[in-house]
Amino acid sequence: AGAIIRSAITTSLDSFTFDEAYHVGAGASYIQTGDLRLNPEQPPLTKLWVGSYVTMLGYAMSPFRSYADKNDERKAVEEDAYFKNDPEVLQQRTRTAMFGLNALLIFIFALAVRRVFGDVMSIGATTFLAIDPTVAAHLPVMMTDLPVGLTSGAAVLFAVNAFRNWKLVDIVAASATLGLALAAKHSAVITAAVVALIGIALAMVFARSVIWPVRLKRLGVVAGVLVGSLVILWSFYFFRFRESPATAEETFNRPLATKISDVKSPVYRAALNLAANTYLLPRAYIWGLADTIRAGAEGRAIPILAFGEMYYSKGPVYYFPGVIAAKLPVGLLLLSLFGAGLLLTVRLPASFIAPVAGLAALAAMFLVFLIMGSSYGGVRHALPIYPLLAVLGAVPIYFAIRKRSYILGVTLAVPLLVAIIASVPVMRPWEYFNEFAGGPENAHLYFSDEGIDLGMRLKEISAYYDQNLRPNGEIPFLVYFCSDVERRRRELDWIGKDQERDAPRLNSDTLEGTFIIGGPELSPKLWWDVAKPLREAEPIARFGNVFVFRGKFPRLPSAPARTFYFRAIYTKLYVPEPDINSGIELLAKSTELDPAAFHVALELGNQYLKLGNRQEALRAYQRSLDHAPQTDNIRDVLIEQVERLKLGAEDIQPIRNPGVE
Repeated sequence: AGAIIRSAITTSLDSFTFDEAYHVGAGASYIQTGDLRLNPEQPPLTKLWVGSYVTMLGYAMSPFRSYADKNDERKAVEEDAYFKNDPEVLQQRTRTAMFGLNALLIFIFALAVRRVFGDVMSIGATTFLAIDPTVAAHLPVMMTDLPVGLTSGAAVLFAVNAFRNWKLVDIVAASATLGLALAAKHSAVITAAVVALIGIALAMVFARSVIWPVRLKRLGVVAGVLVGSLVILWSFYFFRFRESPATAEETFNRPLATKISDVKSPVYRAALNLAANTYLLPRAYIWGLADTIRAGAEGRAIPILAFGEMYYSKGPVYYFPGVIAAKLPVGLLLLSLFGAGLLLTVRLPASFIAPVAGLAALAAMFLVFLIMGSSYGGVRHALPIYPLLAVLGAVPIYFAIRKRSYILGVTLAVPLLVAIIASVPVMRPWEYFNEFAGGPENAHLYFSDEGIDLGMRLKEISAYYDQNLRPNGEIPFLVYFCSDVERRRRELDWIGKDQERDAPRLNSDTLEGTFIIGGPELSPKLWWDVAKPLREAEPIARFGNVFVFRGKFPRLPSAPARTFYFRAIYTKLYVPEPDINSGIELLAKSTELDPAAFHVALELGNQYLKLGNRQEALRAYQRSLDHAPQTDNIRDVLIEQVERLKLGAEDIQPIRNPGVE
């Protein structure tokens, strides 16, 4: 209750995150039609929960149509959310529903900790989560990261208990929470693998005194837990393989076979095709899993600033451990480290070893995949590691109470109070970074991931525009990652909204006026570094990680290059009725102005290939290869494409553009 009250107050000024309106609209469509075609890249747990609530109170949606890839689908769903419904009311209803869901999941996690470690550890771990600002930031938002973290932690703890005592209540609890994790986010496949490994270890490897028939029977129980979790997952898809009840034909925004072919890894492709051909998982789940692998594991064309250095897609090996350390309040970080030290050096109950090892295995496996994958999401993708941190943070509290050490108790009160004082009063906890990372005020100098901002300051941008710019008829330059549909719903105007009107200003050698820019957009870039002239200027206003500048600045070539690319993608190519020739013209202009944006030339090659102009396609792919990042396997894909074109191979397919994922 305290966590929810704190979160409700400190997040009350937030706008929808970039993804929420899309998720809400998709969830409402699931409930109203029983059709699961929209937003298949995320499983249905949060969407069915929120969709039920907003539908019960009234949600208007448009009929389905064919969608040209997911950007077109997203725009259609957002049009409903922002224009056919009241977005302010919709956000409040979404927040209410998510507070309820995440409170329930925290309580389930607390029960799992209590079941394994006892009352004191449960209260300590829950208090840890209640204090942490990242958890507070995620409590009201309709996203999948906190639900999968909480359910994964609970599943591992219940599984450890189930595979130690083989009691029915723990077996059912393990299967149920694992099923919820799988229905929350595709990354819970990692959780399922950890649960399976724990089961095999406790049933077979660490059971030498148990006769083989019993071991095999226990192995069957482990399999039963996994099968039960799949049954629960299927229930969230209404026990249907097909996404749409009215037809056997696919209705996704991109065919499943094409979606699987986008995945670069042959191992992943084979596994996805096997799951589809054997009907192991619902078709929409497989589609989303392919999307997750392609965009999350294999990377997007999103450069990131990590610890003050620029990287393409993937940060350094230490990125995720480092960003967790930067996001945790220092007091909580000290408690977790102290708890880990106690476990390693002090004789604590033997019953603690297996569950802590299970959570450590979960954290380690997630870290391995996070390190190999894209880093754009920041700490939210690392939330499945937080259950381990919370349990470790509770260990010193348990030890102090067990030893009845008042000195240790007072000592532990210091980091707890420091954590509370430093983080609980912070408004906009999404933007929180601790003192070692420069604090919320300076973290944008070192990081540009989604832990800095995810479109949640648009209400304040709109208020600033209404108070300071609209009365004078001034139109600002607005460089901020948010939905264009929401911009229009808030009646914002910006340079570039009307290309014909704004062409003279955009084509001038200098740009003059008011510039509103987000922290991630202000950071250095590997391409399209439109904010470079602003970084040396002093802002005239700032609200969180949004900066306002005024003055005259030199126009960089990357500014129109960025504009041309997005116009090509969103208005010419990935639309219901594509205009390929116009798209090619815009892409060609963009890549001439800033060839470092390799994915623009890649897309240009794709479009030439569609027209059958193999010579120009080869030239574009070669240009993309010349500028492709050395650290990403997109180079291998481009090399193969160039070689096939040079050899005159038949049936050459376009490459999936990582810039549209």
